[in-house]
Amino acid sequence: MAKKKKISAAVAKKKLKQYQAKAQAELKKAKVKFMQHEKKVRDYTKKNPEKALAIAAAVGVALGAVAVAVARRKKR
Repeated sequence: MAKKKKISAAVAKKKLKQYQAKAQAELKKAKVKFMQHEKKVRDYTKKNPEKALAIAAAVGVALGAVAVAVARRKKR
């Protein structure tokens, strides 16, 4: 059997803090990217309201179709 490596509580806490810091940094990056894309979407919507409406309607229809298909499948 493979031997399990024991680590002390202090080492575990240190590693946990490192992972938390890394996760927070990645979350911050993701938020910045999201905000950039959100701005692009808002700008596109303002410039092309008809296309944006058509895209939103198509997505709504597609999601509705998926929801109906799932609901019907659960009844069986």
